[in-house]
Amino acid sequence: MAIVTGAAQGLSRGMAEGLMEAGAAVCIMDINPVAEETAKEYRKKGYACYAVITDLGNDETRESFFREAVRKLGGHLDILVNGAGVQRRYNSEEFPLKEWDFVMNINLRSVFALCQLAGRIFMEQQSRGKIINIASMLSFFGGVTVPAYAASKGGVAQITKALCNEWAVKGINVNALAPGYMATEMNTDLLDEKSPRYKEITDRIPARAWGQPEDMKGPVVWLASDASDYINGAVIPVDGGYLVR
Repeated sequence: MAIVTGAAQGLSRGMAEGLMEAGAAVCIMDINPVAEETAKEYRKKGYACYAVITDLGNDETRESFFREAVRKLGGHLDILVNGAGVQRRYNSEEFPLKEWDFVMNINLRSVFALCQLAGRIFMEQQSRGKIINIASMLSFFGGVTVPAYAASKGGVAQITKALCNEWAVKGINVNALAPGYMATEMNTDLLDEKSPRYKEITDRIPARAWGQPEDMKGPVVWLASDASDYINGAVIPVDGGYLVR
């Protein structure tokens, strides 16, 4: 039984699909109403898939909608994938603090809050639980014109490690996947094959190809499975080798 946030589209949808293919029932939590159609599509294919439409950044409603997602999964939770994320680009000297707060709220504050909620449920169930956060290449370096995103994803990596230190003894695994450059909606501005930046990025990737949502399936299924029970507090790149160049 898995909750995957932000899975109406993009990388999170790929991860949700991978979990369903591996036999998990999945509830998508997303602000995008398209999530309802996404869930219907998967149910037509024979998968157990549900949707809860909610603003994950809203402190007042987050827990009630999270509990609704758990109810749709039959009242039990095994896996949380914190895939929802937002991006804003400005030169750092011009970055609006309102946009900074928006990015940090969704990418970091809500991630910690959801980890808390899942951790409490795993402890109530007295069962092993798997939390998989989505970090970024910007958990390792700073990027350009994305200071809020870089700060939030650096924070995701540190939250992952901090929670491991407290919860591993309780049978809860908290790990993170750090996607490389992926051909998704978030990177539309970078995907112009004629642009120097596209060539610069592609030439650095030893695989010479950008990632696809499907490339996240294997890693997320592994971290969600018993095969990774002794992996905890890790931030694992899924980047085609980008970081080692």
